[in-house]
Amino acid sequence: MVRPLPHPKIVKKRTARFERFQSDPSTHKGRVKPSWRKPHGIDCRVRRKFRGNRPMPEIGYGSNRKTKHLNQDGFRSFLIHNAGELNLLLMHNRKYSATIAHGVSADKRKAIIRRAIIMDIKVNNRHARLKSKEK
Repeated sequence: MVRPLPHPKIVKKRTARFERFQSDPSTHKGRVKPSWRKPHGIDCRVRRKFRGNRPMPEIGYGSNRKTKHLNQDGFRSFLIHNAGELNLLLMHNRKYSATIAHGVSADKRKAIIRRAIIMDIKVNNRHARLKSKEK
């Protein structure tokens, strides 16, 4: 099994999503969706950052550059559509892991997985679309 390169501990400064101001389902009959939009009102207390209001996304919530886009297992994901694209990961198999794309058929998936085992590349979704006997 491939082991990832050593990296600093992954620290997520915030895991909760930023919700849009006044997007509570009990108000406005649920018409305002919770996906974040920056408030622009001249008197808006969220934009003015009054104490006790919901936080706004800021640059300070960003991740460490060395651990940005890292999965929990220490690899970065690389989307694969065919077995030939595995060649791109040949020299980077300790930094990137392969993720087979959604539209790839079961037969092509088997070929990609076989090739990845030979090349010692980790595949994130290697059990997808395979029957229980083939796993």
